[in-house]
Formats: sequence, C-alpha cells, structure tokens
Amino acid sequence: MAKKDLVMKNPLRVLGLEKKVKEKGAGMGLVIARAGLGKTAILVQIALDSMLWGDKVLHVSIGESFDKTRAWYDDILDLMAAEKKNDNFQTTVTEIMSNRMIMTFKENSFNQAKLEERLDDLVQQNIYKPVCLIIDGYDFQKGDRAALQEFKEFMVRRGLKMIWFSATTHRDDERKSPVGVPAPCHDIDDLFDVALLIAPKEDAIDLKILKCVGGVIDSGTSLTLDPSTMLIRKA
Repeated sequence: MAKKDLVMKNPLRVLGLEKKVKEKGAGMGLVIARAGLGKTAILVQIALDSMLWGDKVLHVSIGESFDKTRAWYDDILDLMAAEKKNDNFQTTVTEIMSNRMIMTFKENSFNQAKLEERLDDLVQQNIYKPVCLIIDGYDFQKGDRAALQEFKEFMVRRGLKMIWFSATTHRDDERKSPVGVPAPCHDIDDLFDVALLIAPKEDAIDLKILKCVGGVIDSGTSLTLDPSTMLIRKA
C-alpha cells in the first residue's frame, strides 16, 4: 500500500486536522481516558499520521523510558503491517521513521522551559526541527491554565503545527465541561482545539470526539477502536 493510500484511508482523516492547521495555524489536542486504556497507542497513531504527511514529530515521553516508548511504535507498526499484508508497507515505514524523534523526561523534571531548552539545542545544531509535538504523561493535576497557555506561546515561537497531550481521568471524579471533557481538564478545555475520549463499552471501545474546532466532523461523533489492537477504525 502506497504512502498516499495510507494517508487518505486513515480514519483520522475525519477530524480534518490538515485543513484546520492550514487555515488556522497552530493548535492543541488532547487524548483523555482512565489509566491503562490506551492513550499512548492513540498518540502513536496520531504521530504516525503526521509522519506520513511528511511532518517531523517529537514524541516527548514523561515517566517512561526511550525503549518502552519506541516499543509502542514498533508494536503499532507490526499490527498495521499484519493488516496491510503488502510489501510496500515496510518500505513506507522505513521512509517515514526519519520523521520521528523520541525525548524522555523523568516525571519530576519536566516543564515547558526545559523542553524548549532541549528543543532549541536540536534546532540550533541543525539536528531536528519538529512541527508536531506529542507530550505523553503530562501531569494535569499539577499543571494549571497558565502553564498550558505557555505551551500555546511556545508553539508560536517554535513554528509548531500541533501539540498533542494525554491526560488521565479518574472514575470517582465526575466533573465535566459543558462539551463533556472530564476532570482534570474540564476547566481548561477551551485551550484545546481537539479533545478525544477513550470510552470502553461492553464489547467495544469508542474514541469519542468531544471537541473538534475547525474540523470537518461534528463534536459528539465517535470512531471505534479494535479492543485487541487499539488500532483506530471508522465508526
């Protein structure tokens, strides 16, 4: 399967993010779920989609090792390869992997200033200049509105198209924003252009689109996830 086919047939096309970025510039996205429900798997698929478009992606993993983060990509790509059953798929994978870099932080050492400092080192040495940033494991319990607004300003300074965050919600905290974004992000959901919620059901898992500003799909629509692989499917 050619790279163009992988791009156009990706279920994430329904979000229309490429149109949004082109027309409105930088934006922030959120994937939220209870612990252990596959937030990293979704972020990796979002990252791969950007890589297929030719965008360089910096995957920032907070509290996880480099090897474990890389293993997520290897596992997702193996699952995708098993589905595609096409020799061209591996050629495409090899081609796009230069568009990914992984950066790790310890949980107690991450902040926007340190990230920007390390990113500046990469850019100034002409090593790597991403346009999409994945931040997996950000602590929204400690982060506040001002910290998220700093990330928005950081995006403009560094020419980023998108920053995607993961957030962990808790079963016993029922607070929600008017559009359904649960705590701990319920009172800052206006800072995000896209918000996706992983919602398990009896025999399936929904990826609910709670918010998609400037996209081509209505909020409240769902994609589905294959429970055995966590690969995104069309609803």
